[in-house]
Amino acid sequence: MKLLVGLGNPGAKYAANRHNVGFMAVDAIADGHGFGPWRSKFNGVISEGRLGGEKVLLQKPETYMNLSGDAVQAAMKFYKLELGDVIVFHDELDLAPGKLRIKTGGGHAGHNGLRSIDAHLGPGFSRVRIGIGHPGDKRLVSNYVLGDFSKYDNDWLEPMLDGISEGADDLVRGDNSGFMNAVARRLAPNKPQKQAKAPEAKPAKKPAPVAEPEPEPLDERTMLQKLADRFR
Repeated sequence: MKLLVGLGNPGAKYAANRHNVGFMAVDAIADGHGFGPWRSKFNGVISEGRLGGEKVLLQKPETYMNLSGDAVQAAMKFYKLELGDVIVFHDELDLAPGKLRIKTGGGHAGHNGLRSIDAHLGPGFSRVRIGIGHPGDKRLVSNYVLGDFSKYDNDWLEPMLDGISEGADDLVRGDNSGFMNAVARRLAPNKPQKQAKAPEAKPAKKPAPVAEPEPEPLDERTMLQKLADRFR
């Protein structure tokens, strides 16, 4: 069994925040693969289904970001899961918008949700890092991540979420390349191939000029002369 965790903050106030893209990712997987209804459990909400031939539990902690580890630890303990069974989806300031990377282990880079999970479980879980970009100044980070995605972000956000859903089977099977390819196809769909130009028609050869007969010399004889000449 795999546990796929989306990080975010609960409530309509935060639903469209950049910080909630982890929630959006697991929602896309649930919608795309016919998972069961969300129900309250383990300090959050969970949804059950199957991916890659394996039972999967989707989880959205409702402890707020800073205490995400409480919810993840409760689910892992109940199902007797190992860290290798856990995949966490989260926003990543150090990646440009529209970029996605997969990583196992490592530091939390100041992300409070990852920091909480690290504190409860250690760093050995897998992370799907969804780039949201950086505002350029550390003093602006809090307002930036808790701000909503702009309408311009939909150009990459919606295709990325579709790609995450389409590649979820590969992700659960451990085929990270297949998962990344599914996302890449959505973000940069194949351009239609250009049709080959038809060869230009060669101009038809002009027919050879036909020699026109020379006009016969004008007969200036009178009718009487012509009659006389005929009987000579």
